[in-house]
Amino acid sequence: MTREIISAEAAPKAIGPYSQAVKLKEGLIFTAGQIPIDPETGNIVEEDIRVQTRQVLENLRSVLKAAGSGLYGVVKATVFLKNMDDFPAMNQIYAEYFDECPPARSAVEVSRLPKDVLIEIECIAEAES
Repeated sequence: MTREIISAEAAPKAIGPYSQAVKLKEGLIFTAGQIPIDPETGNIVEEDIRVQTRQVLENLRSVLKAAGSGLYGVVKATVFLKNMDDFPAMNQIYAEYFDECPPARSAVEVSRLPKDVLIEIECIAEAES
């Protein structure tokens, strides 16, 4: 099995010993969880679930683009929420990004996320052939 490490300049740098994404020769891309870091400033965006969800999805879009795909290629997403009460607001923004052929998705509440953000999303996507 051959794999390629993906590093997107337009997305936040990894904050630990992990890759932004790994692309397999077979055409699958596995992303690391993205949190709402503004890649230009390195800061967490404001503490609002809608704003944070939008930033996370833009970060994922950048990572997937660097891997030869995009949000259209996502087949499975996992959403980690600090508070499940934020689910409706997150879902509203998420639906803007996945309005056609949405991927399979899981959403779970967790007690804490890196840098105390409100949301983290990871995904599995298909690469363009």
